[in-house]
Amino acid sequence: MSLSMHSASVPIFVRMMGNLLSWLDKAEAHATAKKFDAGVLLAARLAPDMLPFTKQIQIGCDAAKFGVARLAGVEAPKYEDNEATLDELRERIRKTIAFVQSVPADKIEGTEDKDVTVPRRDGTMTLKGEPYLKHLVLPNFFFHMTTAYALLRHNGVDLGKTDFLGALKT
Repeated sequence: MSLSMHSASVPIFVRMMGNLLSWLDKAEAHATAKKFDAGVLLAARLAPDMLPFTKQIQIGCDAAKFGVARLAGVEAPKYEDNEATLDELRERIRKTIAFVQSVPADKIEGTEDKDVTVPRRDGTMTLKGEPYLKHLVLPNFFFHMTTAYALLRHNGVDLGKTDFLGALKT
């Protein structure tokens, strides 16, 4: 049996964003224990020219919602990109999880050869569904999730590999 487009996308996004929610809980607990405002973490960067923590989460959520929406041929919800607290970031993550879970699996299945057009700064790019998911959406999603994880780790939040991977379910 081949891997389905739905199983290669929605459950992956949901699991990782669920893990991200637990990272935010640990970040808040860390700030409380160390007696600093957790909001400081929202502006964290590893280098001066990189996007801050908040933007990493926004873009990661966008990768999931637009990836699923484009494959399914449905409209993605619009977010303001104005999150300024950990609670607001949690709400964005939860809304994204709810959206990707709301898209029926049969809208995503069979989209391997569907033309998917992606708007870009320099025009548009069209890919078939499978390469779109495997070579653009998933790497972009994991890049931003990993960067968010690294920013929290760099700032002393007690996270490890099991926090990144989450509980494995068989």
